[in-house]
Amino acid sequence: MFNFTPLFGALSDSNATQSLLELDGGVKILVDVGWDEDFDAGKLKELERHVSTLSVILLTHATPAHLGAFAHCCKNFPLFTRIPIYATTPVISLGRTLLQDLYASASLAASTIPTSALTESGYGYSGHEGQDPHILLQPPTADEIASYFSLINPLKYSQPHEPIPSPFSPPLNGLTITAYGAGHTLGGTIWHIQHGLETIVYAVDWNQARENILSGAAWLGGPGASGTDIIEQLRRPTALVCSSRGADPTIAGIGRNRRDELLVNSIRETIANGGTVLIPSDSSARILELAYLLEHTWRSEVGGLHAATYKNAKLYLASKSCGATVRYARSLLEWMDESIIREAENAQQPEKSDSHKGRGPFDFNHVKLVERKSQVNRLLSSEGPRVILASSSSLEWGFSRESLRSLATDDRNLVILTECISTGSGLGKQLWDIWMKKHGSQDSDENAQAAVASTGGMAINYQEVSVEGLSGNQTSLYQQWLAKQHQLQSTLQPDGGTALETSADVVDEPESESSSSSDEDDTEQQGKALNVSAALSHPRHKVGLSDAELGISVLLRRKAVHDYDVRGKKGREKIFPFVARKRRNDDFGDLIRPEEYLRAEERDDVDGEAARNGDSKQEAALGQKRKWGETTNKPATGGRRSSSGLSKRRRMSDQGDGAGGDRDGQEGDEAHEDASESDESDYEPAEATIEGPVKAVFTEQDLKLNLKITYIDFSGIHDKRSLQMLIPMIKPRKLILVGGGERETMTLASDCRRLLGADSEESNVTVFTPAVGTTVNASVDTNAWTVKLTQGLVRKLLWQNVRGLGVVAITGSLEPSENEQTNDDQNRKKIKLAANQGQENLRESPEPVVTGTPALDVVPASMAAATRSVAQPLHVGDLRLADLRRIMQASGHSAEFRGEGTLLIDGAVAVRKTGTGKIELDGGGLFTATPRSRSLDGTFHAVKKKIYEGLAVVASG
Repeated sequence: MFNFTPLFGALSDSNATQSLLELDGGVKILVDVGWDEDFDAGKLKELERHVSTLSVILLTHATPAHLGAFAHCCKNFPLFTRIPIYATTPVISLGRTLLQDLYASASLAASTIPTSALTESGYGYSGHEGQDPHILLQPPTADEIASYFSLINPLKYSQPHEPIPSPFSPPLNGLTITAYGAGHTLGGTIWHIQHGLETIVYAVDWNQARENILSGAAWLGGPGASGTDIIEQLRRPTALVCSSRGADPTIAGIGRNRRDELLVNSIRETIANGGTVLIPSDSSARILELAYLLEHTWRSEVGGLHAATYKNAKLYLASKSCGATVRYARSLLEWMDESIIREAENAQQPEKSDSHKGRGPFDFNHVKLVERKSQVNRLLSSEGPRVILASSSSLEWGFSRESLRSLATDDRNLVILTECISTGSGLGKQLWDIWMKKHGSQDSDENAQAAVASTGGMAINYQEVSVEGLSGNQTSLYQQWLAKQHQLQSTLQPDGGTALETSADVVDEPESESSSSSDEDDTEQQGKALNVSAALSHPRHKVGLSDAELGISVLLRRKAVHDYDVRGKKGREKIFPFVARKRRNDDFGDLIRPEEYLRAEERDDVDGEAARNGDSKQEAALGQKRKWGETTNKPATGGRRSSSGLSKRRRMSDQGDGAGGDRDGQEGDEAHEDASESDESDYEPAEATIEGPVKAVFTEQDLKLNLKITYIDFSGIHDKRSLQMLIPMIKPRKLILVGGGERETMTLASDCRRLLGADSEESNVTVFTPAVGTTVNASVDTNAWTVKLTQGLVRKLLWQNVRGLGVVAITGSLEPSENEQTNDDQNRKKIKLAANQGQENLRESPEPVVTGTPALDVVPASMAAATRSVAQPLHVGDLRLADLRRIMQASGHSAEFRGEGTLLIDGAVAVRKTGTGKIELDGGGLFTATPRSRSLDGTFHAVKKKIYEGLAVVASG
């Protein structure tokens, strides 16, 4: 069984994707947790409904369209962090920096509390009494985001893995997932999912074309492959889930070389006139392709024809997490194209390097990293030509939005849009509409890309989002909603831990430690506790949760309830609501707290208890005793730092780092800053922060445009030609198209039905185009039956082991079950008895008898000879050339790899493995009858013997 349900982005202009895959046995897999630029939590309600039944989560790309809602789900959905999550290492690293930049730059990313939720929890409040207050949820901090991404299990390409199920998931029954390169982004993934008879290939947003730092998708073998056939693992799946974006392009696609040339020419023309080029892009994945291209363009033009033009212009990479992004890129070179790896190797060899010797692909010399708002303001106020790579591509948040407002009035400036912006009504969408209105009709001309559209003083209107504290009854309304969430989450987590607690530590912690508090303002803490307690004790909240909302927890929350119907329930609804306390441990066993083993003279007594984690002594509170000689205000001189000094340094660090938590030093990045900027102080005054809950305030703003706009496609997504070429080569039995607009999805579906022959009556290929929330049954068209093996047949089976699996071929005779035999005997007796008694109704069927499972028995001797001639032996298994090389070397032969996937043994016998998995030997038939040729002929037969030993020869008996 395979049911597919798109939760986001199907048949719509939104780039975000969320897909739910339901397999046999109740196994549910969520692929991607994307979000669009609206950051509307209401669009995640359908995902939240499925969280308690999910088994595994898979992530494909480090972009907002694929994991933008990941941190939101981890913070606000209590069970989400208990589900095993899998992704490649680059997706984990770059996704972390992306979301840290997102939440540090966009206040609206925290999402507003839906009005319906406020109406349900607010006593005496109804949404029609006024407008939506736009109260914001508490956003995750940079440290919380880092902790969420640390929960993801990293995977490598082409390595099958059997995931572990979530605590509330049914058994996975041999589920296997394998990641393959998808192009488009660093670490982007095509997922191969194997479960029983179902083989599913999930390929959304892939790119077959090779780029500057990224290899193409692994359909034809991945990096360095020169095959013309789809690799065996991805060929003929029972279902292919593919994105349709780009199938009906507005602008004709162009090659990589032509694309890079157009970008460089547009930039050179602008900076030659003294203008500034703004290139909005995402802050992690695709921005690396642009930064690499511009850095190496500046390097190559040092002594070129336009050296003076490039020398006077400055390059900037503006993002609040760009430093961490570049550091991660330097450590992920093995995930990039082979040319990048060779470039990095040459940089380590001074005799082979150029004038930029010692500089790797991402050791930027011309690109200056800008992470602070004060630095952005300084570079925007300076004079001279500049090129600014800034987040984000939609211009809805990040430094690109601020840069556009500053550059809009100069007609020398140019904005280069790098991808189609089809949703929303913000700045990016309006700029896209302006360019499309003037040049979008030139879809048959490749020069339509890079065509410049002048704005000519037109004005556009956009919304500006600011944050301010709650007013009036909004504070009590927020507290009532918060109390409601505490109740709901404590219901889902009976152990008492909730996602709303900022420092909940409920796993094997002593009660005295978990209840201890720091030296924060006691009045403020007591006030918060009283507010929550008052809300919880309100008559509305005593009955605020229905029995349906409580679920099986009604056994604990309701009095005189001693039974709960679990028939037809799944997951935690079938288990008594008890969660055992887990002991905290590390790689070496149970977690040991060093403070418990301190000597008496090493202890810092605070209220009679040892201070944990090396905290400094705290000031005695009112009414507490002080030791002799202690003062109330102890200066922080010498010895251990005072808590106030530490807090001040931490505040300074947070203000400087922007994203925070993920920076571990500039690592020489400050050396790349401009000399005029390095002379100024790096101190940035603290921004005014609002204590407590806040709300979003939307104001209408007008912006007058005089700059120029152009579009050059750097999205790195498959085009119509790639889709029409590769999908027929993949030959899926079921094709599911998601991740595209309605027009392009229907266009591609029509083309695929024609190319796959799905319109013919004899074809078994089906093309699905489901809408959001629509479930389609894409199960494999096979029939499976259950049979029993008789004892006589089991004793004759000869099992063979193939990589830990038992394989055997069976030839038997299918016999009816004992119930069927008894039923047949009774029928014959009744018919014979009726005939003897002269009854006329001899054909009346007897009452039906429940039949059992048929049995497979030994073939009778009279039929054994005929079946033995029909059955052919099979070779089962998959031989890896690396294993064959090791085996031949252990046998005394020389074996080494030569060329592309060719193993040369004893200098004469070549072994190759085709894309279909077929082993080819070359060299055995060229030998003549000489002593040396006879020895080489022995090598040929020795290689064949070792190959056959690595496979299981399964013959029917």
